[in-house]
Amino acid sequence: MAEKPRSMVLGVVAAAVFAGLGRMVIQKIKADRAAREHHVTAPVDKETREKISHALRTPGK
Repeated sequence: MAEKPRSMVLGVVAAAVFAGLGRMVIQKIKADRAAREHHVTAPVDKETREKISHALRTPGK
């Protein structure tokens, strides 16, 4: 009897997930490098910090 061919679906899905994660990591590294080079971040004032803190503490709608 001939053996059943192994399914390629698991390998293809794993490769796609790995590629997607790798792409996300590369984009994050590029964004961090660009932000550091262009000094995009700025000091946050008290009012803005309070708004962010409130948004994070309240459940999403």
